[in-house]
Amino acid sequence: MFTEISKFFKTEYPLNEHGLDELFSLFKINNYKKGSLILKENTKEQQLRFLNKGIIREYYSSYEKEININFYTKPQFITDLLTFNQNSSTLKNQECLSYVEVLSIERHVFFDLLTKYQCGKSFIEASFQKLLKQKEMFEFNRVTKTPEELYKELFIYKPNWLQYIPQYHIASYLNITPETLSRIRKRTS
Repeated sequence: MFTEISKFFKTEYPLNEHGLDELFSLFKINNYKKGSLILKENTKEQQLRFLNKGIIREYYSSYEKEININFYTKPQFITDLLTFNQNSSTLKNQECLSYVEVLSIERHVFFDLLTKYQCGKSFIEASFQKLLKQKEMFEFNRVTKTPEELYKELFIYKPNWLQYIPQYHIASYLNITPETLSRIRKRTS
């Protein structure tokens, strides 16, 4: 059950063994059905959540449409870290595209643990550096590349997205219509 999150922490963040054991003992397992919302805009992010199994889409919603901004298909943290850290409301939504298993820990419990083991500052700084780098690349790609170039990058770097995520969601992520995506797929295959 904690195999994936254990690998993640041991490779990404230097927590001591006792700290990891205590951290894992505090996580709860939550299971969600396909279609469930696990994060809703205008709510506070009160849990640190780790995707153990399943597929989640992250999106913004307006009156006219939903725009996909990310998909989670492998074990990783799925929490909106900015609002989690600042204890503020999120603008994002997260929906389960399959059965999902999430490990979660309450915000106040997590921060108490980080203080106890003197690793909080390094964890938060490393998390934000990684988040900032991802956001910068995402914005750069969205502004400078065509939908066809973005699709080709997905084909190379995120083939699991193309395999498991419905094409209309991929089209939304690329900010094009499903018909345009179909034409791009035909040209690139």
